[in-house]
Amino acid sequence: MRVAFVGLGIMGKPMSRNLLKVGHELFVYDIVPAPVEELAAAGAARGESAAAVAVRGEVTITMLPDGPEVEAAVLGARGVLEGAPAGSILIDMSSISPLVSQKVGAACAEHGVEFLDAPVSGGEPKAIDGTLAIMVGGKRETFDKVLPLFQAMGSSATLAGPVGAGNVTKLANQIMVACNIAAMGEALVLATKAGLDPEVVFQAVKGGLAGSAVLNGKAPMVISRNFQPGFRIRLHQKDLRNALAAAESMKVPLPLTSLVQQMLIALVNNGRGDLDHSALVTFLEDLAQVEVRKPSVG
Repeated sequence: MRVAFVGLGIMGKPMSRNLLKVGHELFVYDIVPAPVEELAAAGAARGESAAAVAVRGEVTITMLPDGPEVEAAVLGARGVLEGAPAGSILIDMSSISPLVSQKVGAACAEHGVEFLDAPVSGGEPKAIDGTLAIMVGGKRETFDKVLPLFQAMGSSATLAGPVGAGNVTKLANQIMVACNIAAMGEALVLATKAGLDPEVVFQAVKGGLAGSAVLNGKAPMVISRNFQPGFRIRLHQKDLRNALAAAESMKVPLPLTSLVQQMLIALVNNGRGDLDHSALVTFLEDLAQVEVRKPSVG
């Protein structure tokens, strides 16, 4: 397919590379020049605006930080809808409010452009590997048309319902991940404060009911003090903000989500917003005055 890709950040760049690898023709744009040049060197064609690449694509994919950026890139001046031809497809793979997805979807319909909201889970490692979990909202026939693109970027793609359903599903995912990391952090802080080796505790519990992909992925990062971002704290804070806003509109109480959201806000304020979300543990470490790491020898 001819694919326009707008947004070449920590996730978008490896996702677009995986499309190139399987032979799709790629047209790329980002407000930051460096990743555009990098993708151009790998075989993509560069564009000067979102509209300039969208006009050349059968499908346009956007991968941006939040709703305001998506609205600007799609609805704004020199945005996707200024270039996308009628009959083309826009897939927004950003993690945003489902209300914004529905607004963008309605604008696309007015222009004769099909729309899917298709946020992803897995962070940078799975974006690089092409094993993301993709959660999609929109029409079945549109989903089926672009399934080969999803298969190039992810290990699973699930149509969850109409436009907006992809982002509701992603928000549910982000709630579970955030609360899981927080619980893991409390457990490892307790174990470390009690004088135990957190690595031994991790190995002991990971095969039982407490075991999870979150535990397996994030506990080793905490214990080795590796907080290089696969998914940044400030982005997870944004996702929980969107979850709480959506929940408020439906009168759904989310007490655990609210508590973890406050922890993430504090970490952003403390200058830790660009660390990996596993660094949520540092909020709990500060309270307990202990650092989760292997005990020193001798």
